[in-house]
Amino acid sequence: MEQLGFYINQSLCTGCKACTVACKDKNNLDVGLNFRRVYPYEEGTFTELPTMGMVQNIKAFYFSISCNHCKHAACISSCPTGAIVKNNENGVVTIDQEVCQGAQLCIKACPYGSPQYNKKIFKSNKCDFCMDLQEKGEDPACVAACPMRAIEFGPIEQLRKKYGTVSQIKGLPSSTITQPNLVITPHQNTKLSSK
Repeated sequence: MEQLGFYINQSLCTGCKACTVACKDKNNLDVGLNFRRVYPYEEGTFTELPTMGMVQNIKAFYFSISCNHCKHAACISSCPTGAIVKNNENGVVTIDQEVCQGAQLCIKACPYGSPQYNKKIFKSNKCDFCMDLQEKGEDPACVAACPMRAIEFGPIEQLRKKYGTVSQIKGLPSSTITQPNLVITPHQNTKLSSK
């Protein structure tokens, strides 16, 4: 099997958060815990013209993000117990709940904010790519729930051949840090970061 990754089409995302809710329901997450998150990004101002009123220069878009199952996942090297591992067959990064001691170093290490700390059980957890659903031939919960079909998944090399290699946009950390298995079609209002 090949390294799995996500594709996000920002130009289709409306910020409805159906992906967040589906993930939350599937993983039975408490309030405040979200393995997939949707963030708004806004910039710009209104400019007052001397005789013609106001002109807007507003740019806004959304981006959906979860664990990117990175090539060089910072969470793995930060974990003192070895609870976080990358599957050799599909590249999915998981946290073994039996081994996790809740040190939260993975949370501090991940530039994408993927691992979430559960205060009730004193452990961290994150997106596991819904491998249980995939084994039954189903899509990950976030992919299946998106009404705009803005999220896809599959072998990352196939996604890159189909959609390109953009994995960084304004609002995300540098893709050189962890080399995320993520492909993005940026919204027209976002400017790509240089690296």
